[in-house]
Amino acid sequence: MGAKEIENFLTHLAVVGKAAVSTQNQALNALVFLYREVLGQEVGKLNIEWSERPVRLPVVLTKEEVKRVFDCLEGTRWIMAAMLYGSGLRLMECLRLRVKDLDFEYGQVVVRDGKGNKDRLTMLASSVKEPLKGHLEKVKILHDNDLGTGFGSVYLPYALERKYPNAQKEFAWQYVFPASKLSVDPMSKVVRRHHLDETVLQKAVKQAVAKTGILKHVGCHTFRHSFATHLLEDSYDIRTVQELLGHSDVSTTMIYTHVLNKGGRAVRSPLDRM
Repeated sequence: MGAKEIENFLTHLAVVGKAAVSTQNQALNALVFLYREVLGQEVGKLNIEWSERPVRLPVVLTKEEVKRVFDCLEGTRWIMAAMLYGSGLRLMECLRLRVKDLDFEYGQVVVRDGKGNKDRLTMLASSVKEPLKGHLEKVKILHDNDLGTGFGSVYLPYALERKYPNAQKEFAWQYVFPASKLSVDPMSKVVRRHHLDETVLQKAVKQAVAKTGILKHVGCHTFRHSFATHLLEDSYDIRTVQELLGHSDVSTTMIYTHVLNKGGRAVRSPLDRM
């Protein structure tokens, strides 16, 4: 079997199986890997009928719903969720924050290597500053203990470890949300303290939402959607929101104006006119 059979199979997934775009892409990547890496054959150009990507509006919580979810979180989980909602961070952007990326004086957060490998500035909410400072004091104690036992190094990107050999053990470069245990770096085999796993907050948010009884499909990314929507509700300029979110095109940010204009927010139901 070759390219023709691959085309037929992937088209069948879309047309008959009604598979999602991600499912079809995963099948394509798996088959290309099989042929190229295992069978040693190049697949070549394929003529495939692709699944249609559905246009979905983001799930957004009201300010009251955000407060209810936050009331069911505590400690580090609350701080992380507050960073997602208060600064509009993606989950991995939050987890990859370094201590030096927080500027308490100017009230801002530097997001390094965000989506598209772009850096950006966003705000640091005043209400999270004191809890975050208290959290960093505990992180400093943890780091000092690691140094005392011969560890304390952290992963540095872009070969910075060679350029600044001492930076890996400096507190400024440590993760804001470090893992509870040391682990072996699979690439360098060095024992280090990585950042928290993303499932830690994902599970906490899921449990918190279940306690509130909110029936919306809420995940960590919902806080970022809510951040953008609530800023627009408060009449902030869409260009400002675009910069805070790190969108390269304002059309991406425009999706949140559609959320604002749906339902009873902009149109009065004819039932209410009777």
